[in-house]
Amino acid sequence: MAAEAHAPTASEYIQHHLLHLQNIKQNSIIDFSVINIDSIVVSAALGLLSLFVLWLAARKATSGVPGRFQAAVEMLVEMVDNQAKANIHNAQSRKFIAPLALTVFVWIFMMNAMDMLPVDLLPLLWQGVQGDSHAALRVVPTADLSTTLGLSTAVLILCFFYSIKIKGMGGWAHELVTAPFGTSKNPLFAVILGVVNLAMQIIEYVAKTVSHGMRLFGNMYAGELVFCLIALMGGAAAMSLSGVLLPVGHIIAGSIWAIFHILIITLQAFIFMMLTLIYLGQAHEAH
Repeated sequence: MAAEAHAPTASEYIQHHLLHLQNIKQNSIIDFSVINIDSIVVSAALGLLSLFVLWLAARKATSGVPGRFQAAVEMLVEMVDNQAKANIHNAQSRKFIAPLALTVFVWIFMMNAMDMLPVDLLPLLWQGVQGDSHAALRVVPTADLSTTLGLSTAVLILCFFYSIKIKGMGGWAHELVTAPFGTSKNPLFAVILGVVNLAMQIIEYVAKTVSHGMRLFGNMYAGELVFCLIALMGGAAAMSLSGVLLPVGHIIAGSIWAIFHILIITLQAFIFMMLTLIYLGQAHEAH
């Protein structure tokens, strides 16, 4: 007699929601041949949508009284431009960095906002398309560490680019071996200080890049888990006649957390954008 299907436990439910749609089944903890297809597709689609929204705002901009959409975008552009001027003192660099910061803010906000969708909506639709109740799908790209570290690594590469562009290869190389402890006229001490300074610079670059990506990932991952836990309240209510208060608690808790999460997704996008501007500003400065 075939075993009867049973509802997943709370642990199984959460574990399933933390699985990615991948190109192959992962057989080890670290496997660089594994690609999280859902993160790539969703982030790329939202990136195109973000560019379209910004393009639409620019296309419909008028010199007269702005509409609500234009006014909101103008406020956002002005905010980003002011922050760029405060951190990037090179006017030529700001021509690229300011639009970059605006794009980063809008893109990350859009990716974070995927967390506001009902936690089971898109995964269930995907399971229906696949015809497999175990098909996995995660729709919040910024709750994927590979996405956030990819973004922070791109910022690191830009820091290298501007360090070389502004200071020259020789100037940047000199900075790497003389900051933060300086150098010495004694050749032996100069070599020792150079090695120590280089090690400190490497540690600083690695720490900034990892913390830049981990901060965004940690907050969005935690938010996703909270939504899963709130969803479990509704599931427990459906399976228990005694849990008559759980539906009310499910709605109240979900609404409160969703309202609070709007602040989180906006704040995290702003923090990532600000750190991007700060790190690129530091790349322009001599130590």
